Amino acid sequence: MNFINEVIDEETIPTDCISNLTVDNLIFTLHEGKLKVLLVKYNQGLATNKWGLVGHWVRSNENLETAASRVVKNTTGVENLYLDQLGAFGDVDRYPARRIITIAFYSLVRFDDTNLTHGANAIECEWFDVRQVPTLMFDHDNILASCLNHLKYKVRHEPIGFSLLPEKFTLLQLQDLYESILGVTLDKPNFRRKILKMDLLIDCKEKQRNVAHRAAALYRFDVEVYEKLAQFGYTFEY
Repeated sequence: MNFINEVIDEETIPTDCISNLTVDNLIFTLHEGKLKVLLVKYNQGLATNKWGLVGHWVRSNENLETAASRVVKNTTGVENLYLDQLGAFGDVDRYPARRIITIAFYSLVRFDDTNLTHGANAIECEWFDVRQVPTLMFDHDNILASCLNHLKYKVRHEPIGFSLLPEKFTLLQLQDLYESILGVTLDKPNFRRKILKMDLLIDCKEKQRNVAHRAAALYRFDVEVYEKLAQFGYTFEY
């Protein structure tokens, strides 16, 4: 794979790609109780030794979602992923050398499903806590901030954990997800009462195994209720 976004000279852009249109991907996972974003450090052009989002030029024969999906799959190895468009970023001076417009997408992946691969134009590929990221190249800090604000709204009005949590999870893991996105500490009894009242979860009648602490009960999402809430929405107050 050879992913890259706005960091190479125009003459090196693949001939089958559009010269001023890219996709940038915000790839999120939940790991060690924290929401993390995947970043790469590039080794060419104006982005040399700088961290940025994972991106690539849009090919002439593919639509935007296909381009974003291609980049995410090639980078993470995840085939069945949640992918949604965040928006377009086209400030005239967002890239110093010339005018380039990027369409940002965000993806949600399970950490254990990923097998990271970086392309020839990057030297590192690493997960970062979304609130402890290095300075990013070009306008990628703004894109990340915009996406985190979007996720804050989304988690309050739609279920979001299906693509981030394992199939069976604890209520603490679910609370970690909400806290990581919202950037707050939630009252445990109040959070559990509200979540269970939504009838979104099914008790697996199982407990964790091989853990050093007291084993917690495991739950899974009720897919029918999950999809209905995703379609019609709700309001989660905290």
